[in-house]
Amino acid sequence: MTAQLIILIVVLVVVVVIVAGVVGMYNRLVALRNRFKNAFAQIDVQLTRRYDLIPNLVEVAKAYIKHERETLEAVIAARNQASALEKAAAAKPEDAGAIRALMGAEGALTGAIGRLFAVMEAYPDLKANQNMMQLSEELSSTENKVAFARQSYNDAVMTYNTARESFPTNIIANMFNFGEAQLFEVQDQAARQAPRVSFS
Repeated sequence: MTAQLIILIVVLVVVVVIVAGVVGMYNRLVALRNRFKNAFAQIDVQLTRRYDLIPNLVEVAKAYIKHERETLEAVIAARNQASALEKAAAAKPEDAGAIRALMGAEGALTGAIGRLFAVMEAYPDLKANQNMMQLSEELSSTENKVAFARQSYNDAVMTYNTARESFPTNIIANMFNFGEAQLFEVQDQAARQAPRVSFS
């Protein structure tokens, strides 16, 4: 073999190794991005369930809370806002702005639900209503599922962000526009707690 042929073979081997490395890093980033999108889909399922329960809760409360119309309207308005932003975030979970907007709306909704439950404490007949107790239990269960789904999503986002920021994968991430994913965190400290439901 001639020296030129040996050099050509070495160059080809190096090129193949580099291409294989780039393809491997790209595919890993795609897999991690799809993992956090799937994790967001689980949040989406639980939030949709939560949004579906809230109007039922308000309807049951309306019969008893006649003088608290503002509170009921605030809950419905916050639910509608969060639901609309959730649809936008679900369509594109890699959009950090959509996730931040949803986090803000979720904080407002949690606060509105908390105020509703505080008002409901003053109505013993409402607290004893079987439908209200069942809806409240379902809402509490859903809040727990949302928390677990949020944790899973944040774990997937953390893995993805760590991979896209690590060298040399960060070069591939920048070349192919793999943007940073947004953690799903509640900003409002009061909204960090799930609404407390007690009808005992």
